[in-house]
Amino acid sequence: MLKALLTDVDGTITDSSRRINTTAIEEIRSLQDYGVEVVLASGNTACFMDAICKMVGTRGTFIAENGGVFRVGYTGTLHIQGDQTVCKTALEVLQAHFRVQGIELELYSPTYRLADLAFARTVPVEEVKTVLYKYPVQVIDTGYAIHLQSLGVTKGTAFASLAHEMGILVSDFLAIGDSLNDIQMLQTAGIGVTVANAHPETKAAAQYVTKNEYGNGFVEAIKKYYSYFRAIKRSTTI
Repeated sequence: MLKALLTDVDGTITDSSRRINTTAIEEIRSLQDYGVEVVLASGNTACFMDAICKMVGTRGTFIAENGGVFRVGYTGTLHIQGDQTVCKTALEVLQAHFRVQGIELELYSPTYRLADLAFARTVPVEEVKTVLYKYPVQVIDTGYAIHLQSLGVTKGTAFASLAHEMGILVSDFLAIGDSLNDIQMLQTAGIGVTVANAHPETKAAAQYVTKNEYGNGFVEAIKKYYSYFRAIKRSTTI
């Protein structure tokens, strides 16, 4: 029986405009109330994740910065993986390259990032990869931002460490996502699911692809894999 849920945020529990699907939030709260641990995973900063965990109604466990940061519970230790120094060096090279073209990169929350660096998708990601091919960084296009991350750091590596700290086997997790940066966590979990709007490569890594897109697809997956807990909820309301 599945004991925990790991889910991406943007594109998975939101709609195409990044508005949170309210039914998805209701499902998360129900699972949490009936003993299923819920972990949110995102490329966003730790402080953003702290706020969204509180508002969604989880117990505060999250993966941030595409695996660069994770924490168990609101009072747990904030773990930082990777080396942001290499990301800063790569970013300086990238800024110099595009500045020659008259382009200034729009950085996302640089003050609050602890492991990676992110900027707006206003430049071609393939050109970014070409410029930085000699540098020890990953170039991650989440569909919402372009991230520079240390090699070897993913949502999947953070997930494995986080699950160990939680005392739950990764095989006891259902993971749901939509983007390329979700592939490793889908492959690490006991069951990996993608919503219908997912990237084709992400779909190929999943065991199940929902018929519905975005947050509606998330709700579909919860109904499919957590029917046991839904049955408990129904029985207690009769």
